[in-house]
Amino acid sequence: MHFETLRTRLIASLQARVMNGEITERGLARLTGLSQPHVHHVLKGARALSLEAADLVLERLGISLTDLLLPAECPPAPRESRPGAYSSPPNPRGRAGPRNTALRKRTFIPSR
Repeated sequence: MHFETLRTRLIASLQARVMNGEITERGLARLTGLSQPHVHHVLKGARALSLEAADLVLERLGISLTDLLLPAECPPAPRESRPGAYSSPPNPRGRAGPRNTALRKRTFIPSR
């Protein structure tokens, strides 16, 4: 993954937001402190988005770098428990004991 790819995706995301009416070029300029003509030129591809300006856009719009990644590029989510770790069986009635028929139906088969 290269920064240029992320920058291109950020600009594409901004273009989509402008096209969808979520934000205007003027609103984006006000939010980031960049000039409106500069924002316009960046969105049209006439000027490059600097590293500092990209960081500012990400921060002000609440976009994280993972938002710019494709699903296949995202790291796997951390597991809640290790594979094979003990977990108790479901208890639909909230109680354990001889009167709980949900638990009584289970049979124990010892391993050899």
